[in-house]
Amino acid sequence: MKIIRYTNDRGGCTWAAIDADGTARKIEGDILGQWRVTDEVVTPGPLLAPIEPTALLCIGVNYRHHAAESGAPIPEFPVLFMKSPAAVQDPGKPILLPRALRSDEVDYEAELAVVIGKRGKNVPKERALEYVLGYTCANDVSARDWQKQWGGGQWCRGKTFDTFAPMGPCLVTPDEIPDPNALAIRCTVSGETMQDWTTRDMIFDVPTLIAFLSGSTTLLPGSVILTGTPHGVGMARKPPRWLRPGDTVTVEIERIGQLTNPVEEEPS
Repeated sequence: MKIIRYTNDRGGCTWAAIDADGTARKIEGDILGQWRVTDEVVTPGPLLAPIEPTALLCIGVNYRHHAAESGAPIPEFPVLFMKSPAAVQDPGKPILLPRALRSDEVDYEAELAVVIGKRGKNVPKERALEYVLGYTCANDVSARDWQKQWGGGQWCRGKTFDTFAPMGPCLVTPDEIPDPNALAIRCTVSGETMQDWTTRDMIFDVPTLIAFLSGSTTLLPGSVILTGTPHGVGMARKPPRWLRPGDTVTVEIERIGQLTNPVEEEPS
């Protein structure tokens, strides 16, 4: 099932299920609790990110070819950093290049996002996918100068500016994606293909990540895991390809769809 979250005609937000013919049917209830798809056909307003995360847990250096292009060793354990939930951006809304804390090295990162649907702690790997509500596209936008030079050795400052976590266009339930590590993943910038690979290249697959992140730690419903990016990032290109005002970034993942965001400067 494909689920969208959108702005309704009262200015609030509503979820709907999208049928194969494109018909949208209203969802009643709490998407993180009890919910059901009704027979009420709706006309969706502007799309919103499909979830408001309770936490944004992000994994770095999780594709073998990306580790190679970055000159990084294969990690022994998943590399964890976090973004603020306030960094989430909706489909079609702009990625804003920071200007108050200026960055001129803003990069794209196409990623598969995993949305946790029920509370879990010390989840065994063999049961990990039972905790997944669905999957969506994400862009782990990164200010490399703040990440690498001015962040005091921590990645969070360069990763968690406003709009640096676009997600969408929909949430796809696990029945449509039985193996999240068998998906094509692409990123284009202003029509030029930058990343074109497969989630099979992950060093730590999705069940392993869920088991690791829930180790001695409670994963709350609504937690979102960004699972890493394949090779082809702007930082690794010669010369580097940083995002510029007027660019358009599209992340596309097989069975999910396309997430597109324009790039603008942060208003003064």
